[in-house]
Amino acid sequence: MTPSDEILDIVDENDAVVGQATRGEATARGLRHRCAFIEVRDADGRIFVHRRTATKLVFPSHYDMFVGGVVGAGETYDEAALREAEEELGVTGLPRPEPLFKFLYEGDRHSWWSYVYRVRCELPVKPQVEEVAWHTFLTDAELAERLDDWRWVPDGLECHRRLQALREAP
Repeated sequence: MTPSDEILDIVDENDAVVGQATRGEATARGLRHRCAFIEVRDADGRIFVHRRTATKLVFPSHYDMFVGGVVGAGETYDEAALREAEEELGVTGLPRPEPLFKFLYEGDRHSWWSYVYRVRCELPVKPQVEEVAWHTFLTDAELAERLDDWRWVPDGLECHRRLQALREAP
């Protein structure tokens, strides 16, 4: 089965399941579904940053400061967060990602409910070659220096801004 054949729950504006479709159909038709975003930090507190492969269905060759992806049909956000983090980082035995907040991402052609998590990964990473073309760990300052210069995935950029606002709130 290819990623385009994966079955997803299609959800409404309240995140209630209203049907199912393949990932390819959901992407092509802009059907709202669910995604998990995981901020990964290493033992030194640096953020895992990567460039997506050119073969990705959505936002190919863009940079991202989150790992994650779609939530499969019948899968919970929590299950998807751990699965996606371990798959993309190429590790096993991560602690369960900590849920932070959920928001509805609505881009020009895409819409999904996005649950945001964080996890510390002290294991050596071997990112999934089908997903990750390049990677590194950056400090918060190094990431901030690159926000205007690199082509970031728009959903990840919005998620990053919301996470920063949450951290800066009293």
